[in-house]
Amino acid sequence: MKPPRKAVVGALAALVVLLAGLTVYAQMTRPYRNGSVWSIAFIRMKPGMESAYLTYLAGDWKKEQEALKSAGIVVSYKVLSTEGHSAGDWNLLLMTEYKDLASMEASEQKAEAIALKLVGGDEKGRQGYKDREQIREIMGDRLAREVVLSPQ
Repeated sequence: MKPPRKAVVGALAALVVLLAGLTVYAQMTRPYRNGSVWSIAFIRMKPGMESAYLTYLAGDWKKEQEALKSAGIVVSYKVLSTEGHSAGDWNLLLMTEYKDLASMEASEQKAEAIALKLVGGDEKGRQGYKDREQIREIMGDRLAREVVLSPQ
């Protein structure tokens, strides 16, 4: 039995409309694009220890960031200070920029090797972490993707 002519024409018309819609969707441009990826640490410097922690950041932390940057692992880094809004709130952001998530993940072992070399091994790294616990608290961390807005 042959399908009725109206049903065939209707199905073809629906298919044409669907294909046209897919073509328009594929050609749609968005006024933004994905940018770099940032690793952000939320830090609370303990009262009276701001100078000690900032001295660490200006020394060992910066050396590590610069080594990662020279190795092409990191694009840039920033330290942002703010006032805490409560006694347990963070007051410092440590931000490290990577080209994208894939290159960040692919470079993890290389970055760890560079850090261990600078610190002087696992034991010294653990001791440094313990020492810094006395002057700061890590409140949390996030990965964020930059959204680059297209010019109008």
